[in-house]
Amino acid sequence: MNPIELTWLAVVNLHAGSGKTASLWREAEQLLVKMGICHDNKYTDYKYHAAGIAYRAAAKGFRRFIAVGGDGTIHEVLEGIMKYVGESAGTVRPARISDFTLAVIPIGSGNDWIRIHGIHYNMEETVSLIRSESFIRQDVVKVSALPQVPDSRLMTAVPENVSYMMNIGGVGFDARVCERVNMQKAKGMRGKLLYINALLYLFLYYRSVPMAVFLDGERVFEGNCFSVALGTGKYCGGGLRQTPDAVFDDGLLDLTVIPQQAVGRVLLHVARLFDGRFTTIKGLVCGRGRCVTVVPRSESRELIEVDGEIIGNSPVRFEVLEDRINVLHDFTRDPRR
Repeated sequence: MNPIELTWLAVVNLHAGSGKTASLWREAEQLLVKMGICHDNKYTDYKYHAAGIAYRAAAKGFRRFIAVGGDGTIHEVLEGIMKYVGESAGTVRPARISDFTLAVIPIGSGNDWIRIHGIHYNMEETVSLIRSESFIRQDVVKVSALPQVPDSRLMTAVPENVSYMMNIGGVGFDARVCERVNMQKAKGMRGKLLYINALLYLFLYYRSVPMAVFLDGERVFEGNCFSVALGTGKYCGGGLRQTPDAVFDDGLLDLTVIPQQAVGRVLLHVARLFDGRFTTIKGLVCGRGRCVTVVPRSESRELIEVDGEIIGNSPVRFEVLEDRINVLHDFTRDPRR
């Protein structure tokens, strides 16, 4: 019998993939058994259940996790792992992020994170990558929702809420789109057009709000802001690329700010959201750094979105952590190699 730290825990979201998970998971589990991959299974019953499962499993000694679902399941498993890492910091044997490995069997309706690692929907291929130990280290971003305090106190303010990110987050328009999509999913609506419909609706009805954006302590934008996007990954919303040049293991966040005055040009060149040229649109504010802080400049505290989940209201600080997590990666599809 393998020790617990070498056993994979599959966290299975039975509500992912528009109800297809149960049948697809049976196929995946048969492949895990066939390929001799030692594993255990836990099933989620409700939203955020995956985070609790991952946290308790990490506390028991599990260090290898398979998220069976979509981006939401991956995010929740990461949250559970990071909660345990944080709580173990003051113990005799603290856990490190790099002690953990996160794989995925993609079944959910939202699968943007897997694009940056070349993971496709061929289940046998994905399980083969797990068996062959095809992993790479990826940055993890700590996201802290902060209280409204003077700018000088933001770096020392105690967060109201903390989350963790492996793909893309945002403030403003992006977060409102995610909020609308999640509300529709909660009502039982499904389909790849949910995000596009929410995007079009909010382009008509969302109004910019005053914000300031600080990159590594330097103010890079202040004024009426439509959207702030931050990514260690490239893709969101089914393939849109607001941070098209982001690199998942460079220790840096890519920043794209859409000021109010640039919204018309974004609409005119919306195709660039899909082809990787989005940041060439005139008037956008772009940058790269280890820490980004977004501060409201009015009473309106805009929503914060992290990997498709709403985690609180601005002000907010995004910071890349020093340690990295091991994740499933197909090196044959890595364009950098």
